[in-house]
Amino acid sequence: MGARETALNVLLACRKEGGWSNGVLKTYTARDRLDSRDSALAARLCYGVIQNRNCLDFYLQQLLKGKVKDLHPAIRDILHLGLYQLYFMDKIPESAAVNESVELTKKYCRKQQNAPGLVNGVLRNAVRSKGTLKEPTSWEDKYSHPGDLINLLKSYVGKQRIEPMLRANNTVAPMTVQTNTTKITTEELQKKLQSEGVSAESHPWLADCLILSGTGNIEQLTGFRDGEFYVQDAAAKLSVLCAELTPGQRVLDCCSAPGGKSFAAMIAMQGQGSVVSCDIHPHKIELIQKGAQRLGFADIRASEQDATAFAPQWEQAFDTVIADVPCSGLGIIRKKPDIRYKDLSVVAELPPLQKKIIHNAARYVKPGGLLLYSTCTLVQAENEDVVADFLHTHPDFTTEPLPLPAPFPKNESGMLALVPGEYDTDGFFICRLRRKL
Repeated sequence: MGARETALNVLLACRKEGGWSNGVLKTYTARDRLDSRDSALAARLCYGVIQNRNCLDFYLQQLLKGKVKDLHPAIRDILHLGLYQLYFMDKIPESAAVNESVELTKKYCRKQQNAPGLVNGVLRNAVRSKGTLKEPTSWEDKYSHPGDLINLLKSYVGKQRIEPMLRANNTVAPMTVQTNTTKITTEELQKKLQSEGVSAESHPWLADCLILSGTGNIEQLTGFRDGEFYVQDAAAKLSVLCAELTPGQRVLDCCSAPGGKSFAAMIAMQGQGSVVSCDIHPHKIELIQKGAQRLGFADIRASEQDATAFAPQWEQAFDTVIADVPCSGLGIIRKKPDIRYKDLSVVAELPPLQKKIIHNAARYVKPGGLLLYSTCTLVQAENEDVVADFLHTHPDFTTEPLPLPAPFPKNESGMLALVPGEYDTDGFFICRLRRKL
C-alpha cells in the first residue's frame, strides 16, 4: 500500500468515524508499514487536503459539470487528493497524480458507475486549466476556515492580525525539539543530529531549542533513543520558562500528558527537583512514564488524578503549579487541521471546567508560590475571562510580569497571547500568578 492510498484511508476514517487526523494518520502509517519517505508524503497529502478543503472545492466546482456537493464522498476525497497534488505540490508528476487517483477510484468506488472516468476527466481538465481558474476571494474559501470560526478568532486577535493567522494555520508546522541539557549541550546535539543527515537549526529566539528537518522516523535517531531531546513547540516551552524554576523546587503539573511541560520543568531545574505529573487517563500516565524514563528523569512521578478533584495531601505543598488546561485547541490548527471544522459549541462548555481546574490548582500552591495557567487556544472566554474570574474570587493571588526573551516586548500584564503567524509558534496563552505570603 502506498502513501496516496494510506492518505485516502485516513480521510475516509476521519469523515466516517470523526477521528483526529494526526492520531489516525499515525495508526495507519504504522499499519501500512510505510517507510519514512512514504510516511512524509501521506502526511503532507492528508494534512494538505484538510487544510485546503474549501479551496479545493472552489477549484473543483469550476472543473465539474455538476455540483461538488452531489459527488459521492469517497470520489470527492480522491479528487481532493489528486487536485492537491496538481495545484499545491511541485514535485509530483502530473501523470502520477492523475493515474494514481484513477486507480484509487477503481478500488474504492466500485459501486459508482463511471467513477474512474469522472476522476480521470476532472483531473486531466485540472492539468489543462492550471493557472487559469478563478482564485477564491473570501477567507472562507481561500484559507478553508468556516465563517463562524473566522469571526470568533477575529474578535480575539483583531482585524489586522486575522489574515496572517489564517495563512499561518495552513502552513506546515516546523519540527521543534528541546534539548535535554541534563544529558547533552545543544551544540553537541546539533552536531550529532547533523552527523545522521538531519538538518538542525538553532531556534531564532529560544535557547536550547532546535528546528529539525529531514528526520525520517524521529524515534530511530540516536539522540532520541538516548533521551537527549524531546519534541515540543516553542510556545509550550516558553510557558514553563515563564515560571523561572530553580533547582530543588517541587512542581505539580495538573494536566500533564504527554508530559512535555513536566520535562521542561525538570530541565529548567537542572535535573534537581521533583515533578508530579497528573492526568485523568491511565493510558496517558503510561505515556508520561515512558517519556520520563527515556529522558532519565527519575524524579518525575506520574499520577492518575482528576484536575478538578481536590487531593488533600497536596494542599499548599508545591512551589509551582502548572495548569495547562483542556481547551478548544484553536491555537494548534496548523498541527491538527481538522479542529477548524469542529462544532464551536464546545467553546461555551469549556470555561466552567477551566475555572474549576484553576480554582482547585490554586489550593496546591505554597504561600509565595507560583501558579502558571495556560491554554493552546485564542478565545477570551477561555483565557483572560478565566483569569479575571479567578482573581475576583482569590484576592490572595496577583498577576506578575512575564520574563520574556527578545524579540518580545516588555510584559507588565502577566499575560501573553501568542498568535500564529507572528513568532512561528502554536497559538498559546500564558498567565503567571503569584500567591501572596
